[in-house]
Amino acid sequence: MKKQINVVGAILMNEGKILCAQRSEHMSLSLMWEFPGGKIEPGETPQAALKRELNEELLIDVNVAEDIFETTTYEYDFGVVTLTTFICHLISGTPQLTEHAAIKWLYPNELQTLTWAPADIPAVEKLSTK
Repeated sequence: MKKQINVVGAILMNEGKILCAQRSEHMSLSLMWEFPGGKIEPGETPQAALKRELNEELLIDVNVAEDIFETTTYEYDFGVVTLTTFICHLISGTPQLTEHAAIKWLYPNELQTLTWAPADIPAVEKLSTK
């Protein structure tokens, strides 16, 4: 039985664009694009986990919507990932690269120009049709 991994991702909106983060070459799913975020720790709400992860990874503070945007489960070779995404808005800070190889701000209709991690694709498709 594969390991179950519960993660959250931020659809971080700013002036009509969405922040996209490229995984580093040292991470699993090397150089694929994702919505930034990470694992939910025991006792954390998904929203609290997302705020913490964005603060740690990108050195920013965000407002996280209460409502889930999309939930996707995808089976990778290293485990089964359930990704829950939320719409977020920047409160303070400018995203900094601490773990990712690159970041880009793209309009929703530009998202499909990137090579996304499979678990992120349903949210990308939903955003691209808005």
